Amino acid sequence: MTSYKELLKQREALEQQINEARRQELAGAIAQVRALIAEYQLTQDDVFPAGRVRSASMGTKVAPKYRDPATGQTWTGRGKAPKWIQDKDRAQFAI
Repeated sequence: MTSYKELLKQREALEQQINEARRQELAGAIAQVRALIAEYQLTQDDVFPAGRVRSASMGTKVAPKYRDPATGQTWTGRGKAPKWIQDKDRAQFAI
């Protein structure tokens, strides 16, 4: 059975091997990417477009489904329910 100190030495040696292998593979990947960019004459905008593509529903507002008659506060029915509607029949608050 190996001791704790021996295992720590093995881990350190493995971490060094991992870092070296990663460094070498990254160098190859970067060279490959640069070759593709040169071959296809890509620009920065081709590879990294300025705007993100958004889905049709992402960031859109949802109409409220419930209203508190006492305060006029509304809730869409999404997320955590507000205190004024918790444990109550939601039908009575429907808009």
